[in-house]
Amino acid sequence: METNCYIYSNGKKECIIIDPGGSELHIVSSINMLKMIPAGIVLTHGHFDHTASSGKLKSFYSKEGIDIPIAIHKADKNFLGKKSAKTNRETLKDLGLPDPEEFADLFSDLPEPDVILKEGDTVFNTDLVVLETPGHTKGSICLYSEKDSLVFSGDSLFFISIGRTDLPGGDEKILLEAIRSKILTLPPETRVFPGHGLDTTIEREIKGNPFFRLPH
Repeated sequence: METNCYIYSNGKKECIIIDPGGSELHIVSSINMLKMIPAGIVLTHGHFDHTASSGKLKSFYSKEGIDIPIAIHKADKNFLGKKSAKTNRETLKDLGLPDPEEFADLFSDLPEPDVILKEGDTVFNTDLVVLETPGHTKGSICLYSEKDSLVFSGDSLFFISIGRTDLPGGDEKILLEAIRSKILTLPPETRVFPGHGLDTTIEREIKGNPFFRLPH
């Protein structure tokens, strides 16, 4: 589903994994190439295309003697653990897919979250700060680094677009307000790394995103 997964570090030997939707062996290989150790997994929201390899990565590193906790916002915690199958199937049903069960292996072994995030939390041993940006899902978040002048926007804000709001927990009005108040107020030079597609900047989105040039 062409989800962007990010490996982020503050220049230490530790890193965090943001939105591992799949390709766990590629993620592990990339971390090994960087000679880093993962300190945790952070999910910008609960949809399975952002979470699917969380359990596999946690299991892989556990065998290496490394515990990597999984962090998600409280409002999206049901996408993980014992309620994950039901929650994800409901999402797939709303997508209108002819056979949702063909995706079942992507959310059948998702573990319970270890860390519940809220507005203003810093993520593990990084300087990333949680910004609550509901609207794509109820528990959607962005992760902002003032020092590095960047924000991981999940499926809230895309290059010249926004996340879809027609799935369970979605609300376009709430999403637009969250983006206006939490993301577009960041410094204009801030780089935006979304959950899908190309990266962008706050300045580019303020000037060119059609969702913020039209009245709502």
